[in-house]
Amino acid sequence: MYFLFISGVKTDLTQIKKVGKKQWYIALFGVSVPMLCSLFIGIGLRKSMEKELAKVSSMLGVTSEFAITAFPVIYQIIRELNLLSSEIGRMALSTALISDVIGIQFVVVFEAVKQGEHKSMAALWFLIYSFLIGAFIFGGVRQIMIWIIKATPKGKSVEQIYVVFILVGVMLSGFVCDLGGIAVANGPLWLGLAIPDGPPLGATLVEKTETIVMNILMPFSFAYVGMFTDISSIYTHWSHLQPIFLMALVAYVVKMITVLFTSYFFNMPFRDCLALSLVLSLRGEVELLIFIHWIDLKMITRPYFTMLVLMTIGVTSIVTPLISMVYDPTRPYMINTRRNIQHTASNIELHIIACIHNEENVPGIINILFEVSNPTAHTNFMVHALHLMELVGRAAPIFIDHQDSENLDQNPIHNALKLFGGENIKINSYTSYSPKKSMYQDICKLALEKKASLIILPFYKGTQVLTRQGVQLVNTNVLNHAPCSVGIYVDGGASPTSHNVRRWSSIHHLALLFMGGSDAREALSYADRMATNPDVSLTAIRFLSHNGEGDNEMEKKLDDGLVTWFWVKNEGNEHVMYKEIVVKNGEDTIAALHTLQNERFFDLWILGRNEGINPVLLQGLTNWSAQNELGVIGEFLVSMNSGTMASILVMQQQILKDQETTSLGFLQNIATCR
Repeated sequence: MYFLFISGVKTDLTQIKKVGKKQWYIALFGVSVPMLCSLFIGIGLRKSMEKELAKVSSMLGVTSEFAITAFPVIYQIIRELNLLSSEIGRMALSTALISDVIGIQFVVVFEAVKQGEHKSMAALWFLIYSFLIGAFIFGGVRQIMIWIIKATPKGKSVEQIYVVFILVGVMLSGFVCDLGGIAVANGPLWLGLAIPDGPPLGATLVEKTETIVMNILMPFSFAYVGMFTDISSIYTHWSHLQPIFLMALVAYVVKMITVLFTSYFFNMPFRDCLALSLVLSLRGEVELLIFIHWIDLKMITRPYFTMLVLMTIGVTSIVTPLISMVYDPTRPYMINTRRNIQHTASNIELHIIACIHNEENVPGIINILFEVSNPTAHTNFMVHALHLMELVGRAAPIFIDHQDSENLDQNPIHNALKLFGGENIKINSYTSYSPKKSMYQDICKLALEKKASLIILPFYKGTQVLTRQGVQLVNTNVLNHAPCSVGIYVDGGASPTSHNVRRWSSIHHLALLFMGGSDAREALSYADRMATNPDVSLTAIRFLSHNGEGDNEMEKKLDDGLVTWFWVKNEGNEHVMYKEIVVKNGEDTIAALHTLQNERFFDLWILGRNEGINPVLLQGLTNWSAQNELGVIGEFLVSMNSGTMASILVMQQQILKDQETTSLGFLQNIATCR
């Protein structure tokens, strides 16, 4: 009961309004076609069935169960496969939601026909009773839940007494349904659907109950299923089991084929169609609960139950690994088109994805984009501000485009950024609700759709372990899969425990650390854009190894070409200083950084992450790094500037799908892009 209740709480039926035509057709054909095919097989084999299963009501219930995809089952497996925020994951969840709505109608009809087998008026009373229970839950109880939400102060948790009453109501709803002949599982499910998902109420209920239900109660239910399963009984009753086996097999196969061709009709890639058909073929806990209900109705006996359980386990165990083999959600992000700052001409609008976890990230984003990066009429910016929110109390991720929404005024983060927009820098606002594990998919998808050249991610310096691990997980996944360049921004202007924000001085002193490689070239290209700002003073420091030891000849030529171009361009700019430092090992590199810090305070340090850096420059330092997202030197700068107000920007250039062309392409593009 509580499993279905939690599933109902996480499900947002209002999302049906936003479901596209594609999902409706896939759901309708994916249910009706396999159901009719299975029913046709059942009618043909009706004489071979036992008396109870040969009834019209039983055949209707059996075929509909074989054809319908349960939303709670799909959600659990998609979450485990980290596909919640992927294109196929979202489509599968919305399609399963429609399938569940269809399934509820079939369940009501099935139960009504069952009730009417003994007495015709019983079916009518069953429908009336079902309507009254549904009206009471969705009309009365839901209003009480809405009142609880309104009575809860913003940002606070729901009072414990309300949670206790609701959890008691779960058992009461099951008892009331069972009293009227309705399946006991319907009451908790309907009650869960009536509760608004998300914070504060839905999130609190899920937080209080999910761990106990999923980790304690559900294993007991699986143990009960296992105790009732008798594999040896299949051998002695196989002749009676064949009709149901064939009906189930036909329904599963036809469903997969129907979903495959229906989605292919809507011009989806074949690999995605196959992945969607596999996902919608999954079976799980809901099917096991239905089989138990059939035993209570004396529709099936233990041999039938055993066979159906084994088929459910078999289908899921075969299909689940196939999904991982067929579909890779990160595949679309790895592209061959250059989308980085180095190869974006200065007179082309620069698209930037600015990721924000909370209000503390806003001042840093404003500083780096609005005050330092110098957007002008000739080099204007299009900033796509993405507010990242962890998915709590909901099953399906939500992505909100505030250009098409009226909720922008309720978001202080987007409102703060909106104040800095103008002719030279345009701002589009988005909000993403998704798990930390799959949050990178929304970021990369937005960057791909908007053809962004840079993603800026905040670095978390606080002491809360869970928050730090969550942010680091997002950053690492984006660095591995981004379709463009990535910048990790360590904001030194705001303390993680304070809202006191230090504004940079009128002249921004920047230090560029050029240690070679593609990431360093990307950092230099971004610093070059900043150098055109009259309020910026840039010191570019190139680190070279003693006697060229450890240099990669191709990378060295590319570095020399870009550095020479940069110096020639800025030779007459009195705010730009260039120097070279020769070092023998990592110890010399660290000593040079300390010297630079002592000579002048820099508001912002800019450097490449790690790709292409001469290993001699880091000799003796590689084992010291713990934060993979910042690289060796980036992490050292964070510790070196701890307690100061200096900020750090660590750049990683776009990783192309065909990485071998990266270096050669530079020689061909430098003339056209510069």
